[in-house]
Amino acid sequence: MAGSFASLARQATKLRTSVAVPKEPVDRPRYAIRTLGDTELRLPAARVDRVDDRIRDLCRDMLRSMYTAKGIGLAAPQVGVNKQVIVIDLDPETPKAAPMVLINPTIIAEGAAVDSCEEGCLSIPGVYLNVVRPTLVEVTYQDEAGRRRRIKADGLLGRCIQHEMDHLKGVLFVDRVTDTEALSSELQEHGFPADAVHAIR
Repeated sequence: MAGSFASLARQATKLRTSVAVPKEPVDRPRYAIRTLGDTELRLPAARVDRVDDRIRDLCRDMLRSMYTAKGIGLAAPQVGVNKQVIVIDLDPETPKAAPMVLINPTIIAEGAAVDSCEEGCLSIPGVYLNVVRPTLVEVTYQDEAGRRRRIKADGLLGRCIQHEMDHLKGVLFVDRVTDTEALSSELQEHGFPADAVHAIR
């Protein structure tokens, strides 16, 4: 998997966006990150009709919120914006490593293999639980210039894309957790309401 992921990571690097901001926390990011229980997290996001400067500014503001919260991925619904926009940066500690922007992403193929890995979410801080997902996905999307792109992603990148794309459908990673006992315990420990989970079985 390491070799395969390395080659896909190189491919992803070629597609990464020029929309970048300093990878440092800011005192007052424009957008606060919504947390589990907020109804806006459950709304399906609308497609972006036109990729313009407003969308690029949104991406920059999302990145500032993500870096401030020390995350590696953020979807627009998490900051209360009902748009199909995702930002990802798997290397937030490296200033020169550019983030990715995925606008109107669609999964067009999934690998047959699945695995279970621990996930967390900026909208459910402190909660980390295992989620089963396909190990490989092929995704089409538009970049920050509106150009149509296609990428195959596995490893952490593939999982992160799937996790963030769930947000565009109003789905949170806790909805996919099958270990209900661990889920209940983690939510209670971190003060989140169990009835805010919409279980997917």
